[in-house]
Amino acid sequence: MKATIERATLLRCLSHVQSVVERRNTIPILSNVLIDADAGGSLKVMATDLDLQVTENMAAASVESPGAITVSAHLLFDIARKLPEGSQVSLETADNRMAVKAGRSRFSLPTLPRDDFPVIVEGDLPTSFELPAKTLAEMIDRTRFAISTEETRYYLNGIFLHVTDDDQPVLKAAATDGHRLARFTLARPDGAEGMPDVIVPRKAIAELRKLLEESLDANVQIDLSASKIRFTMGGEGGVILTSKLIDGTFPDYSRVIPTGNDKLLKIDPRSFYEGVDRVATIATEKTRAVKMGLEHDKVTLSVSSPDNGTAAEELAADYGAEGFEIGFNANYLKDILSQIEGDTVELHLADAGAPTLIRKDDKSPALYVLMPMRV
Repeated sequence: MKATIERATLLRCLSHVQSVVERRNTIPILSNVLIDADAGGSLKVMATDLDLQVTENMAAASVESPGAITVSAHLLFDIARKLPEGSQVSLETADNRMAVKAGRSRFSLPTLPRDDFPVIVEGDLPTSFELPAKTLAEMIDRTRFAISTEETRYYLNGIFLHVTDDDQPVLKAAATDGHRLARFTLARPDGAEGMPDVIVPRKAIAELRKLLEESLDANVQIDLSASKIRFTMGGEGGVILTSKLIDGTFPDYSRVIPTGNDKLLKIDPRSFYEGVDRVATIATEKTRAVKMGLEHDKVTLSVSSPDNGTAAEELAADYGAEGFEIGFNANYLKDILSQIEGDTVELHLADAGAPTLIRKDDKSPALYVLMPMRV
C-alpha cells in the first residue's frame, strides 16, 4: 500500500476512530487501526474494541498502490498531531512496517496483517429511520448522566430506546441507576414502528456524542436489529459507528414515575443549583444528602456533617402546599438541575419517602425522577 494524504484530513479521521481503541489491550491487533486504500483514491479507516466499531472514509491526495494494513492507532494519531500543519503525509507499507513521511520527518512503525483484524458482522438491520443530529445529541445529553456504572446490573449500563403508543406514537430514551431516572420523549420517526426495544451501551453513547458534535446540522441514519445498532453520520466521507447492544431486559421504569404527586414547587433552576452546590460544600462522602425544608413560597436548604459543621441557605420559591422536609443526594439533584434550561423548574413532591418528579414543564420532552434520601 502506498498513499499520500493531507495531514488535517488524516488527523481529523484518526481523532474520530482512535478513541474507541482501549489504551491497554491483551489482544495486540485491537490496539491497531485498519487503513484500507482503494484504487479510487479514498482511504477507509476502522477501529474496534470488539463491541463497538467506528469506520470513516477520507479522500486521499493520491493512492499509488492500493492495499490494507493495520498499525497502532494511538501512535499514528500522536504522530499526525505533531506533524507540521499543511503537510502532505505519505503512508507506505513494506516488510511488516509502515513508513510515515511528512516534510523531513520519517517514521517506521510495526504493522499487523489486515486479515487478523476483527470486523463486527452487522447481519440484517431491519429497522431504519433518521433523526436530526441535534435531536439525537439532546436526547443523549438529557439522559446519559443517569446511566448506571454498576457492572453487576449490566442491563442498566446504557440508554434504553423503545417506541410506544401513548396519545400518539413516540420514541423514548431512558436511563436509570436505581436512584434517579431520566427520560426523553420525541415523536416517533418514520420507519421506527415495530422496532425492538434496545439498550445502547454507555461507551457507544459516549463515542456517538463526540462524533455528533461535528455534524449537528445534518441527519443521522439509524439502522438496528435486536442485537446491533448502526449510526451513519453524513459530512465528508461520513462516519459509521456500529455497536453491539446490551443483551438484557431493561426494567419497566414507567412504574416508578409518580402520577399522584400533589405538592408543586416551582423555582429558578440556576439559583437552586447554585444554592445546593454552596451548602453541599461541607458534605462528605457519608453525608452527601442535602435537606430541603419546604414552607410557603420558600425553600431552606441545609447540610449537616459531623466533621465539617453545618450550612443552610434560604431560597425564594413558588410553593403553596403544606410544609415538610425531604432529603436528596446533592450531586444527583445538581445533575438534573443542570439539564433544565429556562427560568423555572417544577418539582412534583408527595412526601419524604416518595420519588419526586422533576421537569421544566408539562410540555418538556425531558422528565426526571429522583429518589429521596433519609436525612
